[in-house]
Amino acid sequence: MSAQTKLTFDGALSRALEVNNTVEQAREDVNVASAQKDQLLSAVMPRITLTGDLTRNSIQQTFGEEGDAIDILPRNDWAYRVILSQPIFAGRRELRAYSQAKIGVENAREATRASEDAILLRVASNFLAVVNADNRVEVEKRNIELADRRLTQAQAFFEAGEVTKVDVYRAETARKAAQRLLAVAAQQREHAAAQLRTDLDLDGALEVARPERSLPPLPDEGALIARTAERPDVDIAENNVRVAKLEVSKQRGYWLPTVTFDGGWIAQKTPFPADRYSYGALRFSVPLFQSGEVVARVAGAKSREKQAEIALGETQLIAREDVRRALTDLQTAVTGLQLANEQLEAAQAEYDQAFELYRAQEVTSLDLATSENSLAEARRAVAEETLNRDLAELRVWYAAGAIKDAVGVNSK
Repeated sequence: MSAQTKLTFDGALSRALEVNNTVEQAREDVNVASAQKDQLLSAVMPRITLTGDLTRNSIQQTFGEEGDAIDILPRNDWAYRVILSQPIFAGRRELRAYSQAKIGVENAREATRASEDAILLRVASNFLAVVNADNRVEVEKRNIELADRRLTQAQAFFEAGEVTKVDVYRAETARKAAQRLLAVAAQQREHAAAQLRTDLDLDGALEVARPERSLPPLPDEGALIARTAERPDVDIAENNVRVAKLEVSKQRGYWLPTVTFDGGWIAQKTPFPADRYSYGALRFSVPLFQSGEVVARVAGAKSREKQAEIALGETQLIAREDVRRALTDLQTAVTGLQLANEQLEAAQAEYDQAFELYRAQEVTSLDLATSENSLAEARRAVAEETLNRDLAELRVWYAAGAIKDAVGVNSK
């Protein structure tokens, strides 16, 4: 059996960025994008190749008289060549493709940042869920104490002949109900812990501690919306517009000539015209008529540029509304927690008075059961609304693209 792992809030978040599989996969995407960039750079660099051949001909042909004869077609022939090829100009298409690849690396990094932010939110949420589940377990244990208290009093009254056995049965039923809810709370705790173990690549039991520090104060709505300009999805959408603009220029480059330089050194068995020689050649190709192919490519690239601009606007709009929705949810959660605390105070006062009246035989066990249930529900509500408030605050920072700043961790 695996040993118990003790986790702090900061330790869980730091570990998430180190070992989470989703984050590691996203980081590998950066390496893939970098390799693709290097591959495109190689397209404008010189290439040197060595080629050779061995040939068996059906005949042998010579030129000249005996003594001065030269084999122009040997029966067994061979040759090899060393060739250098250097692109010089190709309508700047390779340069723009390379620029697109560099932006692709930036997008991969932004996607990694988005994965890190999402994992931080998920791990923080699951961590707080475990903390809340521990609180719920304690709440249910305290609720069992309420049921035990009523059961003890009911048995005392029954033994004194002041109440019937029904009051004892009611108290026992309430105790069983509280024990059942304790088992449910323990189940919810294990579910949250299982998800946390998955995200953190852990095994065995988890012990968590409530975060020792709170999140920093939230800026106003305007400042949070301004921060969304740095969100990974917004940066990716902006980069996609840049890529689309480069694609338009790249497609226009097909109207321009292509120029390359080739050089080589050749050695062959046949001495005609020479058995060893070298050459250099400047080659160019000028497109004169392409049947509208380039026009269609440019038109398609312009349409994709327009789509990218529309997607950018939509992403920025979604980011703004994400912040506004998160702030609304937070305000609701804060109000809910405040009301839950007030409900708890009222329920506690009601229960205290109802129990004293029950002991004095001035109210029935049904009246006490009602106040007992109200107190138990109020305790659960405080625990639940505390979790809702904490999660809502995290989601505001996440919506603004600043969750790393809020929780105080940095990516690798």
